[in-house]
Amino acid sequence: MENVVILAITRNGIEIASILKKHFPQWKIFAPSKFSNNNSAINWFEDSTTSKVGELFNRSNALVCIFSLGAVIRLITPHLKDKKTDPAVVVIDDTAKFVISALSGHLGGANRLTEEIASALNAISVITTAADVNKTIAVDLVGKEFGWQIDDDSTVTKISALMVNEEKIGVFQEAGEKNWWQPNRELPKNVHMYKTLEELRKSECKGFLIISDRIIDDKEILQRSVIYRSKTLVVGVGLHWDTTKETIKEGLDFCFTNFKLSTKSIAKFASIKKESGAQGLKQLAEEMKIPVEYFEKDELARISTPNPSQVVQSYEGTSSVSEAAAIKGSRGFLVVEKQKFPPNLTIAIARIEK
Repeated sequence: MENVVILAITRNGIEIASILKKHFPQWKIFAPSKFSNNNSAINWFEDSTTSKVGELFNRSNALVCIFSLGAVIRLITPHLKDKKTDPAVVVIDDTAKFVISALSGHLGGANRLTEEIASALNAISVITTAADVNKTIAVDLVGKEFGWQIDDDSTVTKISALMVNEEKIGVFQEAGEKNWWQPNRELPKNVHMYKTLEELRKSECKGFLIISDRIIDDKEILQRSVIYRSKTLVVGVGLHWDTTKETIKEGLDFCFTNFKLSTKSIAKFASIKKESGAQGLKQLAEEMKIPVEYFEKDELARISTPNPSQVVQSYEGTSSVSEAAAIKGSRGFLVVEKQKFPPNLTIAIARIEK
């Protein structure tokens, strides 16, 4: 994890922090200047611990506090916002016997950080989140390592409660990485896989986990589901050098709406490499925080596509740009063939095979 800071406020705590620094050299240590031993590896501060906690809490991804849990709770409470934005907080006692995951255990990564620190210090890790102690699926973390996004988090708490109480949960997956559950471990006994949405809907399951890049409009299913958007779609774009960002966005929205696909599942854009560049695509990609992969015309010319064009051949040196780029970028198959938006845009969409 990046941007981890350690706050130690006792002499013992400073020694423990120095041990951690050897294991995690990129982490920064902060300690009161009254204990200064001129160690340049430590950031010695003169202001109060209260103000320092507030500062570090608001500018770090993880805060490791080496003092009592009660004191940490009192100090961080005024700064708490929500589990999506609060940093991970880990607490270590003054003898390094226990390492406690105190805040943002799942989304913030405190649980994993706790295990890493406990291993480094040969200490006992203390993790209290229900999914972890029950060795079941943490609903809010499914696919996180692959970049999956939860489509609507309003049902996460409800489905998480069903999961930890071992109610019957159904899973339907039609896209994304298959190894999202822990390797070499069977799914929890209350979790069952289904091959189709219809089977899932007709099951006796109380809640659903759905991994898909398609829009699902069955309200009955949606009310009982957490839907994960896997990064499985590559958008091939054929365009002129002056095609605007707005034009591309309109075409993109049309395709994803018309073919009931989720833009949250876009892994990347793909297009032909142009000498003059294509600023509209670059701007849209930056705005949507989606990478772009460019291919030489010779690479695209070798791709077999369903809708080649002699007009495109005459202008670009390859008979297909959007379809060929989507297929090349995904190494998969088209789910949306070339859609034309005259006079200067075509879009095709392919799915990455996992």
